[in-house]
Amino acid sequence: MVQKHKILYCRCAYAKIIPEDVKDKVLKSLIDSGRSFKAVTDLCEMVAQNDPELKDLVGEKEIKIAACYPRAVRWLFSAAGFPLREKNVEILNMRVEKAEDIASQLLELGSGKKKS
Repeated sequence: MVQKHKILYCRCAYAKIIPEDVKDKVLKSLIDSGRSFKAVTDLCEMVAQNDPELKDLVGEKEIKIAACYPRAVRWLFSAAGFPLREKNVEILNMRVEKAEDIASQLLELGSGKKKS
């Protein structure tokens, strides 16, 4: 099965702004799905350390990102020199959305709300 989009999961390990149970449930759903995804410890830290892997995370393929506020995620990639394109990116906010909705949208199960 070929995925039409990449999935990026940010653990947000240092700011402690996303409820632990939400992060855990989303991660478990991704693991249980068997789908390919990239998990990072903390996008903020990656930008602060000028991590070259950020460039690889953003490519031509569509990407869905589970992290925090979409505006903050867009700013992080822009600050790193790799701005996200509007049409290829969906950012899901684990701070305010339910874990089940996030997982559904990441995995395209059809029951989640559409956000961008």
